[in-house]
Amino acid sequence: MWVETSPWLVPLSPAQAGIRPPCQTKGTWMEKREAAMSSWSPEQKQSPVGWDSHLSRILFLLLLFVVSAQGVTPNPDACLVSHSGNGSSVSCQPPARIPHYFPADTVYLAVEFFNLTQLPANTLQGIPNLQELHLSSNQLEDLSAKFLLPVPQLKVLDLTRNALTRLPPGLFQVSAALHTLVLKENQLKVLEASWLHSLKALRHLDLSGNQLQTLPPGLLASFTDLLILDLGNNQLQTLPPDLLSGPLRLERLHLEGNRLQELGEGLLVRQPKLRYLFLNDNRLATVAAGAFRGLQKLDMLDLSNNLLTTVPKGLWMSLGKAAGNMKDGFDLSGNPWICDQKLDDLYEWLVANEDKMFFRNDTRCAGPKALKGQMLLAVARSP
Repeated sequence: MWVETSPWLVPLSPAQAGIRPPCQTKGTWMEKREAAMSSWSPEQKQSPVGWDSHLSRILFLLLLFVVSAQGVTPNPDACLVSHSGNGSSVSCQPPARIPHYFPADTVYLAVEFFNLTQLPANTLQGIPNLQELHLSSNQLEDLSAKFLLPVPQLKVLDLTRNALTRLPPGLFQVSAALHTLVLKENQLKVLEASWLHSLKALRHLDLSGNQLQTLPPGLLASFTDLLILDLGNNQLQTLPPDLLSGPLRLERLHLEGNRLQELGEGLLVRQPKLRYLFLNDNRLATVAAGAFRGLQKLDMLDLSNNLLTTVPKGLWMSLGKAAGNMKDGFDLSGNPWICDQKLDDLYEWLVANEDKMFFRNDTRCAGPKALKGQMLLAVARSP
């Protein structure tokens, strides 16, 4: 049984902590990630998740500062605990020692930066109301299939920057409420669709920064409510044709930093609500004429740093002559464009949307010889 006199837990009232539990703060973990992903500017492409890895540590240090300012001297071996009407929030980071028990009303738990390789199957026993679990920046190699059984109300699971090579079948068998799953920067080389099939409420799935070379058919078949899918910075060369046949409300798709060579007709056809599409830093040499058909709500398109020399007629007009909804802009830089008459459609579209174009100076012609090095936009404007 957990008691507040435990030397490994320092209880703080909301007034002492000066903050509300993360699950009750207006800017939730997911919303902060959303805000970071929206900060994409013409002069600086900020990583959509670049500062998330430090978020919990920043909050932890802020909490220490507030506690110190109010005359409370925290035990360096203790985790920090704050309380609210909805339950307790517990944050454990080195040099704190991880307690054997947590408050029974814990709704938020962070155990991060400990370099843990294993966690006992009963770690979460006794905290049935847990809603957010952050285990980032450890070295977890495996999880028990029973690990999440005690916490059926879990909504957010963050396993960023661990050493997971697989997920045990049945891990999510009681996780019907889970809406955010972050497996960023692990060592996953393969996925099995069965690992995730129980996650009917999933809205945000982050598999970026792994070593995935292929994806299984039907991976997202049951994720009709998925809003954000991040597959960036893997080793994907192709995508299964049915990858996005399940999601009906996808708003943000990250495929950057892979080895994709072509974008076909059917991948995005069922995603009319898509707003952000990241295809940069691949090996794209071919984009089908109908690849963007129906994407009338697209706010941001990044095709930079690929191998595009030309594009088929009709590709850009499928986004609308003036892409009125592309309020956050587009990037075509870093491609070896051959600036001939085959780009006439693109020229017309560029002139109509030049105010939304990023990195104009880096979007240049690689040929023909007479135009090599010239800005693509300048060629588009020329008679």
